[in-house]
Amino acid sequence: MTGSSRTGASPTAPRRAAALGMPPAPAPVLGAVDWQPALSRAFARVEVSVRDAAAWTGSFATTRLGSLQISDQTSGPVAVLRDPASVTADPCRNIVAWLQLDGTARVFQDGRSVELPPHSLTFLDLSRPFKFVLPQPQRARTLMVPRSVIGLEEGALRRLTATLVSPADEGAGALLLPLLADACLDLPGASFPVREQAGRALADLLATLAADHVARTVSDGRSAAQPLFERITASVEDSLGDPDLSPQAIADRHGVSLRYLHQLFQRQGDTVGGWIRRRRLEAARLELARPGTTRRTISAVATHWGFISASHFSRAFRDAYGMSPNQWRAEQASTAAQCSPPAAGSPPRAALRLAPVADPPPRGPGAPHTPGPGVKGP
Repeated sequence: MTGSSRTGASPTAPRRAAALGMPPAPAPVLGAVDWQPALSRAFARVEVSVRDAAAWTGSFATTRLGSLQISDQTSGPVAVLRDPASVTADPCRNIVAWLQLDGTARVFQDGRSVELPPHSLTFLDLSRPFKFVLPQPQRARTLMVPRSVIGLEEGALRRLTATLVSPADEGAGALLLPLLADACLDLPGASFPVREQAGRALADLLATLAADHVARTVSDGRSAAQPLFERITASVEDSLGDPDLSPQAIADRHGVSLRYLHQLFQRQGDTVGGWIRRRRLEAARLELARPGTTRRTISAVATHWGFISASHFSRAFRDAYGMSPNQWRAEQASTAAQCSPPAAGSPPRAALRLAPVADPPPRGPGAPHTPGPGVKGP
């Protein structure tokens, strides 16, 4: 697709408007039920959660320039989740640059989380799970390209995701972020050759920004410890069911001081205990949603994932997801057919499952993807 398209509007409308000397029509206002599939069509299968679907509004507009896809979107508070099941059901290897224009966002991927203030950017890899928490009305621009356009090896791509690219950076961010934000504004009415050239130029800027950011963070002492952090979190993932798992035990296992362990997690905007609690809750949540596990009691699931008691697990689950474990299991059982992977040859559906609207604060975006309808609040 090489034309400009807006959800619910004719793809030729912006070009006709430009020919008449008028600006393109604004993207239509969407409810949560329409915004969610627009997001999934543009990027890949995702889940969304909003607090009040009836009152929630957003907008979504997408244009394609050669291999580059640019999307402008607004929304009320919302959480967006691409979990392992979504990655398996709807595989996609594109790279997305999320440029926050107004409001803030919290982004989680590859064991890291980053807070995006206005005018900052982060990268996402659609081939792996991620989560976005947008806690307030916001406006953002995304630029999506094939993996090969970025031109980084896999290890460098993993160091790139969920890291902050800021206009205050001393590197390419200060120069290129304003260009990426502003250069797209008048392109919908441009001719095909101009659009192709502009897409290549913007994709090159994006690749330059990614390469510069990775090079600078590798030389930064804070990010030099990233491989150690990844080894530690991978080891902890294998021990989530251990009720005696503690920061001191983790530090001893990896030969680092307790203070340094806490520093590693603080550099990711997290805490050791908070990270472990979220991973345990997510693992338990996925187990409760799996068919064939309904005979296993909530207490057994809680114990399996390292919670000291069923009551402690239920409180933590409700705080994170807005419902009890029993309510979550019953809801998944009633929607199992809708959430199952599509049959071979049929388009992928968007999973409409639970995603937390916000995390408790730490203490101390190829081919279009076709989603299914619907949005669920927590």
